[in-house]
Amino acid sequence: MAKYDDPRILRAIAHPARNRILSELWASGSLRAADVARILGIPANQASFHLRQLAKYGLIQEAPDEARDKRDRVWRMAPEDGISFRSEDMLAQPGGEAAMEVYKRNARSRGHLLVDLSLGPSEPGVERYVSDGSLRFTQEEVEEYANEVHALRQRWRERTKGSDDGRMTYSVYELVQPFPDFPDEAAGAGDS
Repeated sequence: MAKYDDPRILRAIAHPARNRILSELWASGSLRAADVARILGIPANQASFHLRQLAKYGLIQEAPDEARDKRDRVWRMAPEDGISFRSEDMLAQPGGEAAMEVYKRNARSRGHLLVDLSLGPSEPGVERYVSDGSLRFTQEEVEEYANEVHALRQRWRERTKGSDDGRMTYSVYELVQPFPDFPDEAAGAGDS
């Protein structure tokens, strides 16, 4: 997995449309700007602009071998196995704290939306799976678990990418971290 520490890249992917484009490219393998526009419900010129911004930072690249002709621009992820950031490295860079704040604000909004949607009523014909649990880990086991989950996601990605046979892109959102100390009000909220 490619690791980045440039705050400009973090700001670029904090944009909701660009973040979604990366998700769609990762899930599908490759897309044209017209595909991105259709999936996101945005004009083609906006889709092209966001794709160029992601390419500018080396996050995506053209896939000429998948183009129908020389004018056809097809895009894919530059790092085939995804993108990751180490917060410590990012924060050490000039502008890192500000970029991290922008990214965290957008990630919080996305997380709230995903939780609200996952716990709400399902649309007919749309399956959802929500899991919330606890496991006990050593620091080494966290890395082992993360590697296993990543390998599972990779297997499913290889199995389903490029398929446009009624599949839709699902958000797979998992958070693994030590339990935080909840304020007294939050910890006792369900006790009544």
